[in-house]
Amino acid sequence: MQQLEEGGPDPLVFVLNANLLAMVKLVNYVNRKCWCVSTKGMHAVGQAEVVILLQCLPDEKSIPKDVFSHFVQLYQDALTGNVVSNLGHSFFTQSFLGSKEHGGFLYISPTFQSLQDLLLPNPPYLFGILIQKWETPWAKVFPIRLMLRLGAEYRFYPCPLFSVRFRKPLFGETGHTIMNLLADFRNYQYTLPVVNGLVVDMEVRKTCIKIPSNRYNELMKAMNKSNEHVLAMGACFNERADSHLVCVQNDDGNYQTQAISIHNQPRKVTGACFFVFSGALKSSSGYLVKSSIVEDGVMVQITAETMEALRQALREMKDFTIPCGKTDQEDIQEHVHLQWLEDDRNFNKGVISPIDGKSMESITSIKIFHGSEYKANGKVIRWTEVLSKSLFLSVLCVNACFGFCILR
Repeated sequence: MQQLEEGGPDPLVFVLNANLLAMVKLVNYVNRKCWCVSTKGMHAVGQAEVVILLQCLPDEKSIPKDVFSHFVQLYQDALTGNVVSNLGHSFFTQSFLGSKEHGGFLYISPTFQSLQDLLLPNPPYLFGILIQKWETPWAKVFPIRLMLRLGAEYRFYPCPLFSVRFRKPLFGETGHTIMNLLADFRNYQYTLPVVNGLVVDMEVRKTCIKIPSNRYNELMKAMNKSNEHVLAMGACFNERADSHLVCVQNDDGNYQTQAISIHNQPRKVTGACFFVFSGALKSSSGYLVKSSIVEDGVMVQITAETMEALRQALREMKDFTIPCGKTDQEDIQEHVHLQWLEDDRNFNKGVISPIDGKSMESITSIKIFHGSEYKANGKVIRWTEVLSKSLFLSVLCVNACFGFCILR
């Protein structure tokens, strides 16, 4: 403990198993004294490394060892093919860090947050944020809402990287929320589909749903499973936006819309967490289209004819524009756009090839679980991932390597 208090450059290293280490350091992060605990060895089982930034309790003198046992559990889960990724979660089955109200961790990839003076593993890595039991349904069903709500609570955009023990939960009984219509909070049999890279931009008099071209199959799968009168999807965190809608549940259990933004930056583009197109608008309503903000998303009410035209445009991968407002308005005040973008390449950030040191950022990869291992002289070579500039070649490589391993 004295070595940690003295704040030396080197962390304390704990051996959790033969292939997994935990690195521990005390840091001063955004004026908070925190334990910074990171893993080294998760990559060997196809899991991103994990960082836990835990705010210290007053006069705390012992390392929070419960974090170590949870790291071991994550490692064991990864061995069976169960890994956590951005906006994924892991839950506790017993008291954790001195409270039965601590429910688990929500994992996030850092974006706009400061990483200064933190003990960081080699990429890819995730930060685990401690969540309360009342918040676990949202971590399962709609984690982006929980992430942004944490950001609003601690005034960090989009969310804090540190965890606070024994805090008040940010959500209570689910109550009346539009999500009750879009996801299953009782048995968790279905959730709102999310297309990777899809974002919602909201500007003055314009809402734009942006879809990466290489996510066409994902979008079609989600659309084909949807009700013919309703098209609803979750959006990803919008890194191009300077602010984001947030849904806050007040003490009465009601949900309200707020927004958080990047500090000291003017709000021009606001991101939303989901969109819903409802095809139940009648021609006799007096409206062409009605667009409104609902909680942390966008609801667009359109006619059945417009719904069919919208779906057809998505099938044909064409941009589509919907004018909003009343039928007797001469000037259209607002538009909703569906726009196809270039391919989404926002993955493998910071990943470096161990062979030639070249960046693997934006290169397609496929995780390999239960792959063959080569053991000799007390060492193990484990195949965990295939990276290729072509998804087709990645699949081809996987099949070929499996074939060679079987023939060996």
